[in-house]
Amino acid sequence: MRTLSRSRLPWEKEHAMQRRRINQTTSFEERLAEHGRALRQKAKSLPPGVEREQTIRKARQAETGAQISEWLSTPGLPAPE
Repeated sequence: MRTLSRSRLPWEKEHAMQRRRINQTTSFEERLAEHGRALRQKAKSLPPGVEREQTIRKARQAETGAQISEWLSTPGLPAPE
């Protein structure tokens, strides 16, 4: 049986794309909270309807995600009741 060398595996490409690293200037929680605020502002400009409700829901999800992420990254705090 013939074996392929490590560099010649069929799923590997010779010129594979390199992952770009980005150093964020703001925390994940801050970015999520800002996204939530931006979505709420957008929702204010929309007429009542499905799109507005979906935008408000996404804003609420982003804000909740920011709160949960902050809670998870804070050492020594008890779980919320």
